[in-house]
Formats: sequence, C-alpha cells, structure tokens
Amino acid sequence: MAASSLEIEQRHRLNLEAFVLRSRRVEEHSLAADWERLVALGAGSMTVTVTGGQTVVRQELPAEELVESAAARVRPLLLEEDPCSYLKALAAVGYFCLDLPEEKREFKAKRAEWRARTKPAVDSGYTVMVANTVTGRTASLTAHDLAWAWIYGDVVHHDPERRREADPFGLAERFRAAVPLITWTMVAAIEPLNHVRALHHDGILALRPDVLDQEVVLHSTTWEHAAQALTAPPGTPAPEHALSPFPRGWTSLQDAASAQANRNN
Repeated sequence: MAASSLEIEQRHRLNLEAFVLRSRRVEEHSLAADWERLVALGAGSMTVTVTGGQTVVRQELPAEELVESAAARVRPLLLEEDPCSYLKALAAVGYFCLDLPEEKREFKAKRAEWRARTKPAVDSGYTVMVANTVTGRTASLTAHDLAWAWIYGDVVHHDPERRREADPFGLAERFRAAVPLITWTMVAAIEPLNHVRALHHDGILALRPDVLDQEVVLHSTTWEHAAQALTAPPGTPAPEHALSPFPRGWTSLQDAASAQANRNN
C-alpha cells in the first residue's frame, strides 16, 4: 500500500528533526570550537619541508581520544539506515524545497560531495604501501580504507577483517587517515544545519521548536538536586507511579536519621 503524502511528509520531517538534533551535538564538540582548524583538518592539511635533500612531511593532529569522541558523534550521520543520516536529511530538505530550485541545486551538490568523500568511486587521497624486507611481503591500502579501519576496527567496533587488513600499517597510519574523514564530516554536518536553521526561520521548514533549542550535550557533569529522600526495609512496595503517595513503611531519611541518633544516645 503506497504511503500517503501526509505520511511521506511526516517521515521527512522526523528524519530532518533527528538530523538537526544529531548535528547540533556535533556542533557542540570541542573540535568545532576552532572552525578554521576544523576545516583545515578536514582538508588533510600538512606541511612539507625540503632541507638538504631530505623531505619531511608533518601533520599536527588532535589527541586520538578527542577524535574518537567526535567519531562517535558523527557515526549515525554516516549510517544510511539511521533516521538522522545525512542523506535522509538532504532528501527531506529537497522534499520541502520542491519549489525552490536554487536550494535544491545546493543540496544536490552537497549530496554528491558527501558520496564522493564517504563512498568514493575513485580514491582521491593517497595510498600507503608497506613491505617486510625480511619476508618480502607487501601490502597497500588507500587512505579511505585506512580511515574506516580505524573507525570500525579500533573505535566503534572491533571488526576482525578490517583489523587484519590494516594491521600491517599500524595504528598511527589508520588514525592519520581517519582524522580528515571525521573532521570533514563534522564540517559537512554543521554547514547544512545552519542552512536548515535559516530555512526554518524563513518559514520554509516548520520544525518543532524544541528540536532547535533542547539540550543536546551536558555542559556540567556535577549533579546536585533538592530532593525528598525516603527509606524503607527491603521488600517494601514502591509507589505505583511518580504521583502516588508512598505506601506504609516508608520513612523520610531525615526522620530515620533522627531515630537512629536517638537510639545511639
């Protein structure tokens, strides 16, 4: 049975709202605080110095733990089956911007760029080749394959096949290849997020207001809360729900502490 236009619209809206929530979480990552550096990392910037016939290539990359947390935040955007996936978000914007050809062209270009970077038909980066001079064994992998080996072999999964294929190159090569992919994905998520905000502000996208302002990250991890504390012997029935009175047998923690103090005197 074909989906109605209302069902299609609702699906696109839910996917787009999921993308906004996820990309806002990406936007809050500390790597995104320095936008110029984030863009440079995504471009795979490096310095090449030639001195006295020796060539030195240098890349200054963020701490691995920092990139690992960024990878966790962007991973759902890369999974096409997830509601918040990047491609589902672009499809949703295209649906709501059917009468805006300029917007459609821009997001179509973003879709092509996304596919070229995350699933390249031809790898446009570099290839690493290694050899064991003792055994004569050689291996080679593209930067794209090394990046995915770090993501799925070292970080979010422990994929034995990816690990086996990429182990000859070492962790540093896998990480070095992953940094541009992760940071580029962050840039690719944040830029359309700002575009979606503008379209929402202009009334073209009617998103739920809380999607744009609800808390997506914790800025404080110190938990302090005024509470009514009660205690009861093990096995005492709990309240049926949050608005129910406490059953017989429950005593406020303050009263229990006072009673214990009286017994000790």
